[in-house]
Amino acid sequence: MIISHKYKYVFVELPLTASSAISKELIENYHGERILFKHCTYEKFLKQATNEETNYFVFSGLRNPMDQAVSHFFKYQSDHNNRFSKPKKRLKGRPIIRYILNRILHSFKYNFVKNSNPTFKDFFLKFYTLPYSDWSLMAHHNMDFIIRYENLQHDFDMLLEKLKIEKVRNLPSHNKTSSKSKAFVEYYLEDEVKNRAIKVFYWFMKH
Repeated sequence: MIISHKYKYVFVELPLTASSAISKELIENYHGERILFKHCTYEKFLKQATNEETNYFVFSGLRNPMDQAVSHFFKYQSDHNNRFSKPKKRLKGRPIIRYILNRILHSFKYNFVKNSNPTFKDFFLKFYTLPYSDWSLMAHHNMDFIIRYENLQHDFDMLLEKLKIEKVRNLPSHNKTSSKSKAFVEYYLEDEVKNRAIKVFYWFMKH
């Protein structure tokens, strides 16, 4: 999570929404500083925020979950930044149960991809069986602005305008997923994958 007391904003980092690139840019060029821990929820921030901080402009990111699923697959396949073979220690303040469950889930998926050499179709049909959701459904309605991943630079520019901050530069690429060579929709062309995606993502996408 990133906060700026000069410009009075709070950035809530939702995973796989270019949060690393945005956070880095806010810290380097827009008087941002890290508080709590990465991917901390806005609700946790509010529990320790001052009265003034609760009135800061709050924003987050959002990404098409179909695109996220493809990105997850290629991150497991490439062991992105050794994230899965050499997982990082729990960050201070992050709930221990959440950390353990994430470790177990990521380890299981990573080992499947590493040992089975599956296609995206194999991966998707194995792990995406239930209706999809994430904490954006609970948190984003309380926020002042959402940066959509597919409109990343445009929305970041709009954010700076809303905050009345002069733009320094375009967002540099950061933490990019390797091996992902096609548009994400091209991984959903087969009927079996397409029909599963409808069942899994329909309610989230409708919202």
